[in-house]
Amino acid sequence: MKEFVISEAQAETAILVGLVTREQNEMKTKEYLDELEFLAHTAGAVVVKRFVQRLDTPLSTTYVGKGKLEEIRAYIESEAEEEREVGMAIFDDELSAKQIRNIEAELKIKILDRTSLILDIFAMRAQTSNAKTQVELAQYKYMLPRLTRLWTHLERQGGGSGSGKGGSVGLRGPGETQLEMDRRIILNRMSLLKNRLADIEKQKNTQRKGRGRLIRVALVGYTNVGKSTLMNLLAKSDVFAENKLFATLDTTVRKVIIDNLPFLLSDTVGFIRKLPTDLVESFKSTLDEVREADLLLHVVDISHPDFEEQIAVVDKTLADIGAGGKPTIIVFNKVDAYTFVKKDDDDLTPRTRENIPLDELKSTWMAKLDDNCIFVSARERLNIDELRRTLYVKVKELHVQKYPYNDFLYDIDDTQV
Repeated sequence: MKEFVISEAQAETAILVGLVTREQNEMKTKEYLDELEFLAHTAGAVVVKRFVQRLDTPLSTTYVGKGKLEEIRAYIESEAEEEREVGMAIFDDELSAKQIRNIEAELKIKILDRTSLILDIFAMRAQTSNAKTQVELAQYKYMLPRLTRLWTHLERQGGGSGSGKGGSVGLRGPGETQLEMDRRIILNRMSLLKNRLADIEKQKNTQRKGRGRLIRVALVGYTNVGKSTLMNLLAKSDVFAENKLFATLDTTVRKVIIDNLPFLLSDTVGFIRKLPTDLVESFKSTLDEVREADLLLHVVDISHPDFEEQIAVVDKTLADIGAGGKPTIIVFNKVDAYTFVKKDDDDLTPRTRENIPLDELKSTWMAKLDDNCIFVSARERLNIDELRRTLYVKVKELHVQKYPYNDFLYDIDDTQV
């Protein structure tokens, strides 16, 4: 699967390409490109320039217009003259095989879209056999409709029984094309991977059945909001956490005990805007921990300028995987990083998230959440005890509802579940 991995060229430079459309204004495009740059950085690339064009919709042939494509090519050529080679162009939306083929022919560099970049990162992050299998399946699903671009060599001709050239018996007419062979190989590989994931799912179901009568709590949220750091604080564990996107791919489950009340806490892969559908489908077994949870801790980075849209993205993804409507506590994390710019008294422009103090923000729609909402800083350990108390109350309520005749104490492995 070398096609997707850009981590091998750690210092590879990249340019970003995005659109301002009828559905996406200039500010939103900037936010998306900021996130795309963070994705590129996570994958090991260095972004040197951005290109943005205003179009009603992406062009079906080249995504951007002819003039913009020529502008991008001129920049790449000028950088090459200065011995500053641009290694790739990353587009903020998923590209079709035709778009990739046409853009590559014009720019003469590697072309990635948001989906393939996310797949790159997932391939880099996958550690266990389960995660690697899920990522490989998603890569093949992405690759299959784009085989016409991936293979540029000529069709291989084989002599058939009717060719008059003494060909081997059983070969079909002009022979099987390389594209057909590759397609068949990929479909066979996908079938094998699906069977492997089905076996893994059976093992996971057996593990879940052996966990006893414990309430299950799942940490969910946008990528890089601090879920793994919270997991480490609550479970006193050492789940990998760093300031990069998709630091966690494999689901980690820990037993947590608060005041003699045990429950299971799981940390799952983070969500993101424009998350590839194939990736969600491939990670179905991982996301089963979310579907089967009794309570969700929806972690939100309140310091992010677009945190409300991130909440909407997570809510939609939860609904898409069949986990919508579960009891949820929204944990607004990173309060220590929240900033705002105070408006002048004579400033009559509308108030925005950027100029509202945190205390005032808490009195808006968040106030209606009552005790289903809490503000913390995992990094500074602010209000973590209050989060534990809230968790205790919620888990106890759910436990009494689900297991009314069951005691709270169980004999269960204290490390990895």
